[in-house]
Amino acid sequence: MRVAGLLLAAGAGRRMGTPKGLLTVDGEPLVARGVRLLAAGGCSPLTVTVGAAAEEVAAALDGAGATDGGPPAASSPEEAVPTRVVRVADWPEGMGASLRAGLAALTADDLAGVVVALVDQPLVSPALIRRLIDAAHTDLDGPDRQPQLAAVVASYAGQPRTPVLLRREIWPDVARLARGDVGARAWLRANPDRVLQVPCEDVGSPDDIDTPADLIRLKDAGRQV
Repeated sequence: MRVAGLLLAAGAGRRMGTPKGLLTVDGEPLVARGVRLLAAGGCSPLTVTVGAAAEEVAAALDGAGATDGGPPAASSPEEAVPTRVVRVADWPEGMGASLRAGLAALTADDLAGVVVALVDQPLVSPALIRRLIDAAHTDLDGPDRQPQLAAVVASYAGQPRTPVLLRREIWPDVARLARGDVGARAWLRANPDRVLQVPCEDVGSPDDIDTPADLIRLKDAGRQV
């Protein structure tokens, strides 16, 4: 089961005052960190959507060897994970536009699914990504598979959040419902019987960064990021 990684990083970060992909944690831009975590978790190829300050966010990925549209290039000699940058023309619409653009860019690739992650959740770990992919192997594709399942969602204390793994066959329906600031959530809520929730609180956190106070709190908490 070949699973891509899709990092949504097109937003303007209005409450932050800057696109979140340009924020740094331990000296690393969040957009570069997100790509690295998806790669370490087993996703390939990788796609990053950019919109606000697209040139700057794309430049922050230069060290990852990302290509601007077209066929993805290897992210680094060590990881050799192909990475492409997709520019979202209608990014002001919200997350829905970013998700639609990312899924459209992946349709030409031979993939079984994609893990969709958000650039502003730096406490997601490679182990969490691997857990979603392993669950998909077992419950969606294994000998004891549940054929109705088409998505795997990370949950924390019983609450579904992100990242989420989406099987290829549902991408058109997910894209159709992704509008405004609603990404995959609309499809997931409309199809609860097709969604597998996987507990992930022991391998990551859904804590996101929306404001400068969030970034300070995350760093002051001394969390491993």
